[in-house]
Amino acid sequence: MTLQIEIVPILSDNYVYLVRDEASGRVACVDPGEAAPVLAAAEEKGWEIDTILITHHHGDHVGGVATIKAATGATVIGPGGDSQPIPGLDQSVADGDVVEFGDERLAVIGVYGHTAGHITFQARHEGALFAGDALFSVGCGRLFEGTAADMWPGLRRLRDLPDETRVYCGHEYTASNVAFALSIDGQNAELQRYAGLVAMLRSEGVPTVPANLGLEKKINPFLRAEDPDFAQIHGFKDRDAVDFFAFIRAGKDAF
Repeated sequence: MTLQIEIVPILSDNYVYLVRDEASGRVACVDPGEAAPVLAAAEEKGWEIDTILITHHHGDHVGGVATIKAATGATVIGPGGDSQPIPGLDQSVADGDVVEFGDERLAVIGVYGHTAGHITFQARHEGALFAGDALFSVGCGRLFEGTAADMWPGLRRLRDLPDETRVYCGHEYTASNVAFALSIDGQNAELQRYAGLVAMLRSEGVPTVPANLGLEKKINPFLRAEDPDFAQIHGFKDRDAVDFFAFIRAGKDAF
């Protein structure tokens, strides 16, 4: 592994990630919605932040950018095509771009719908995905600025990443996501086992991230819109996967 990744909990349920490339010593923070806890965590580790990676414009993901940039001189990298500007943006990136970060290469994958220009960062060598609010453990982001048809192609691309990919998402939503998933996929033995693990972890205050993508492909209903058996259970056999995905998303919104 080439990256050290530290989880920094902020606000009520957000996660910021401090990421250090071991070869170069470079340090990034991902989606700093708050500055003080991130700066304190970096100081405790003896890490100097030089890069700020942003997935989308929501305040709980960018609220600490200005303060961290002022304190460290870090370069802010994020989507130039989102519906609202990213504070202090220095380098605009879009789907298909690659960000050089020490010995690591971060592939930018657009997943639109939660916001119009939402991006994710795939650390190819490390096998890590910084998913923002596009993909959660057993969930996905709400469609605030797009439709199911907008979001599904991007989610498919995330689903098709290698099984060993570790997913670092923007919020601790796993327990509520599991509750919904069980309501529509209650016979899923893998999901039942995971529900027990999540309950134990959360009772101890332990994060449920990173999630394992290989497992998510089996238990995350939003990644299973093309699963014919799952679709048939809900009356979507031979229907377009986008329609089934929209049905699942609407169900979660109302849950």
